[in-house]
Amino acid sequence: MMDAPLLAFGKSFLFALATILPIINPAATAPIFLSLTEGAPEATRALLARRIARNMFALMTGAMLVGSFVLDFFGISLPIVRVGGGLIVAAQAWRLLGSSHVSDDSRNELASSFTPDMAHRQAFYPLTFPLSCGPGSIAAAITVGVSLHDPRVALTLARLGGGVLAIAVIGILMFVAFRYARVLLRPLGEAGTLVFLRLSAFILLCLGVQIVWEGLRELLREVWVAPPL
Repeated sequence: MMDAPLLAFGKSFLFALATILPIINPAATAPIFLSLTEGAPEATRALLARRIARNMFALMTGAMLVGSFVLDFFGISLPIVRVGGGLIVAAQAWRLLGSSHVSDDSRNELASSFTPDMAHRQAFYPLTFPLSCGPGSIAAAITVGVSLHDPRVALTLARLGGGVLAIAVIGILMFVAFRYARVLLRPLGEAGTLVFLRLSAFILLCLGVQIVWEGLRELLREVWVAPPL
């Protein structure tokens, strides 16, 4: 009987990790983090990486454990969350695509203005939400949380524990990717990094549009299948 909770714990860990990690994808978000923190000292970047990983863990864990109950309480559906969050992601990506190259003088000016207090204000928005974990990952966490429930309390707790551990592992991977983003991109050189950042911003824009479209499609499907009055 003791093997059942352990087996449920392991299966839910692998299930949550395989479902959420490809959507969050810290390696693809790291160039965006590097671009948005242009001019910040390395100590500030390390502080931001730690806070973003911590915020992501809290947000995704909350979404997995109680997200469905919160949405039901406020009468908000997952398609609405996707549309609203997707618009924010697309707007942020569009701004990154239109941003100009930062000169050395501008870097010095940004470095002096990027204070720890400013980093604290931006750690959650927009760096944690919606760039690091957006509506797609939150919807995935809510879906995973619903699927982990079981009529037996012991199995439910074991499955939820596995899901929380998977989010913690993703948080560690995110911290490493953000903390050492400059080191990881250094082999590309300045020109290659700039091209990679633009490509990442374009992919982020497409992801935002895709999230909006999925939300709209679900809303339209609800209208089409609604019974006539």
